[in-house]
Amino acid sequence: MTPRSATAARRTPAKRSSLPRGARARAPIVVERLKREYPAQTALVHETPWELLVATILSAQTTDARVNAVTPALFAAYPTVEDLARAPLPAVEEIIRSTGFFRSKSRAIVEMSQDVVERFGGVVPQAIEDLVTLRGVGRKTANVVLGAAFDLPGFAVDTHVKRLTARLGLTRSTDPVQIERDVTAMVPPEEWSGLSLRLILHGRRVCHARSPEHEVCILRDICPSANGVLLDRKLRAARPTRARPSKAPTAAQ
Repeated sequence: MTPRSATAARRTPAKRSSLPRGARARAPIVVERLKREYPAQTALVHETPWELLVATILSAQTTDARVNAVTPALFAAYPTVEDLARAPLPAVEEIIRSTGFFRSKSRAIVEMSQDVVERFGGVVPQAIEDLVTLRGVGRKTANVVLGAAFDLPGFAVDTHVKRLTARLGLTRSTDPVQIERDVTAMVPPEEWSGLSLRLILHGRRVCHARSPEHEVCILRDICPSANGVLLDRKLRAARPTRARPSKAPTAAQ
């Protein structure tokens, strides 16, 4: 190496780790504490992998409760994947109207069912590489189905998981695919699905988007976000209040 190249090498900054400081130490603690607090289950009611696939597609931009309110009627009208694959779009739209975006969702679940019938013999595939080729199915939906329907490793990143992994200092990324890579690099595969489902539950019950309940959070002592907020609150509470200066008496007084 020449002197010039050696100098250039010294001046080149070291590549910054994609993980925040302490992420690898926090990750197993997050896994174990959430495991003690929450079950690893989805709130979407289903009996088969195909029903979960349909329900997960319908859950976009709405609540699981709303999806659970419409799927009984949907599956009563179209009890099998073959039935939904042949269903007329206007009839499906009417059933799922209350979930929002009902036209695009109707097309998605009908065309997904057609894909399953035509390309996979009516059986939902168990590989993420196959699931993401189905119409209307992205990595989040595929990972939900892998974990909740097949008990296979799958780390789904929804808005709750995205928010909590950032607050907990498990990733620096805002990209769902990179978040999945970061977390799954630190957590054993058998914990991927359970961790994702439990992060979602914790996000709904405690770590809300606007007003996270730091004081009751079981992760507050290791959460970088909570530590800063709680410290600020302690400092404000301990700060002495300043006495307001009294006004000087006027001649009229």
